[in-house]
Amino acid sequence: MTTLLAAGLFVVVVLVVWLAIKTAESRQRSSGVESQVSELRRDLQTIATSQAQSAGQIAAIGQSVTQRLDSVTKTLQDGVSQSAQLSAQSQSAMAAELKNSQQTLGEIQKQLGAVQQTSSQMSQAAQTLQTILGGAKTRGSLGEVTLERMLEDCLPRDGYARQHRFRSGEVADAVIFLRDKLLPIDSKFPLDAYRRLGEEGEEARRAFAVAVKNHADAISKKYVLPEEATLPVALMFVPSESVYYELLMTSDAKSVPLDEYCRSKNVVAVSPNTLYAHLQVILMGLQGMQVEENAKRLQESLTGLENQLDKFLEPFTKIGTHLKNAAQSYADAEKRLDKAENTLRLMVGGESQPELFDPAPEQPTLPSTQKQSA
Repeated sequence: MTTLLAAGLFVVVVLVVWLAIKTAESRQRSSGVESQVSELRRDLQTIATSQAQSAGQIAAIGQSVTQRLDSVTKTLQDGVSQSAQLSAQSQSAMAAELKNSQQTLGEIQKQLGAVQQTSSQMSQAAQTLQTILGGAKTRGSLGEVTLERMLEDCLPRDGYARQHRFRSGEVADAVIFLRDKLLPIDSKFPLDAYRRLGEEGEEARRAFAVAVKNHADAISKKYVLPEEATLPVALMFVPSESVYYELLMTSDAKSVPLDEYCRSKNVVAVSPNTLYAHLQVILMGLQGMQVEENAKRLQESLTGLENQLDKFLEPFTKIGTHLKNAAQSYADAEKRLDKAENTLRLMVGGESQPELFDPAPEQPTLPSTQKQSA
């Protein structure tokens, strides 16, 4: 029982102490709160003073803002009216531009229709051309026709021949006559191999190289015939510049360019442009040969004339000698005639008769007028 009382007293004491501590803390808090309230009051008074001052500033600012708003409102009204005018003008201009654009679009549509129609016609023409050139024989004929036209335009008619047949039985598409030599030209290029390049790729390129090499071998074998007065070279006519460019840019399996391989076989690949240049050089050579031939003929004619002059000189010299003798005889006869005439006149006049013939050397005879005056 005593223990319980002691414990109760201890609890009471602890509570009293705790209450005392809390009371002291509350007082401290109250004093802090009061100081904070005092500071808040001062701040409120300061704020109120500032508000009073700000009210005057706000009124001035409000008046200034009102004035500015009135000015801005007037400016906006003027801008709106001007914008309305500009909008009306813009709408009319846009309407005119839209009308012009519609007309332009109509013309463009008409032109597009014409272009589409032309494209369709070109496509049909291309298909027709592809059909025409579908066979190797037809493409070969095209190359022959192109070659023939170029020969006609560049060379005289007697400077070349078409479809020349050799003793071996082979027929060259054309040969050019270079005095006593022949320059063969072949126009049957393997265009089928080139046409497959766009369809089969690299494999077709190898086939193209093989076809060109085989064609060059055949030309060299059939047309390079020195025993039949041909030059040691032949021309391989490629009837297209694009095909000729492909030939120049392609090499065989041994990395040898096709044009170099052709030259090694005494075959020169030519396109329409390069063949034209070759033909112009050949034409100049033919003209030079003709000039040389004419010079030889003139030399022969001059030599013949010189021989004729030599033959004519001998009788001409004889005739000159005879003419000189005849002139001398005539002069002598004339002198004797003058003497006879003088003697006759003296005899008719009764004067002494001189000798008719004077064996002495002849003296110069005076003219008859001088004799009469003497």
